[in-house]
Amino acid sequence: MTIFHSINTSTSALTAQRLRMDVVSANMANAETTRANLVDGEWQPYRRKMVVMQENGKQSFASYLSKASMNPNIGAGVKVKQIADDQTPFMLVYNPEHPDANEQGYVQMPNVDPLKEMVDLMSATRSYEANVTTLNASKNMLLKALEIGR
Repeated sequence: MTIFHSINTSTSALTAQRLRMDVVSANMANAETTRANLVDGEWQPYRRKMVVMQENGKQSFASYLSKASMNPNIGAGVKVKQIADDQTPFMLVYNPEHPDANEQGYVQMPNVDPLKEMVDLMSATRSYEANVTTLNASKNMLLKALEIGR
């Protein structure tokens, strides 16, 4: 483990949570977009995006146990694995005057739930704030360690 291990871990989490907030913002901005993708000649509504994160490092306990003393970067934060599409079905809204309405008068609306997005945004914001606090605590500990030699 290096002296900057905790700082590196916090910065990886800050980067991941910032991306998560950006994806939530994109979801909210497209909550009413009925023409996002052209599939087989037909417009599809915007599909909600989700950030999938994973641990930055090895995945098995055996690899942790066998390489703990040799690899200082094991468990060094998180990374974004992918930005996945939410596969929940689109909402149908009755609006026969809408240009994208089908023969029955229903319009497919995006599967974005503003309440769910706000909860996700609050969670990402709190996690970001917690990692900033951790980063500041690590920085202060390193500064105090440098003062010992005076």
